[in-house]
Amino acid sequence: MQHEPNETNSLPERELSHAGSVIDKAIEYMTSQDISELAIASALLGGALGLLTKVLPDAVVVQILQNAVASVENGEIHRARDTDTAPKA
Repeated sequence: MQHEPNETNSLPERELSHAGSVIDKAIEYMTSQDISELAIASALLGGALGLLTKVLPDAVVVQILQNAVASVENGEIHRARDTDTAPKA
């Protein structure tokens, strides 16, 4: 089956958006069940790492984790969070 170039390029974006929506709903549900944010985040991180190790070589997973550490250390994560929670003008 042939895909048009634009369709092929947008497929991962659609999948990522859908997966993100599902995760957001799961987080909302767990929060409503009085599960702590730390427990939710730890479970999601553990699940993500488990899935990544099924589809990627360990060295690539390590690189992803190193990139995540660098993002935390240089403040990118906090800036992104602050932008998401900033009041709308």
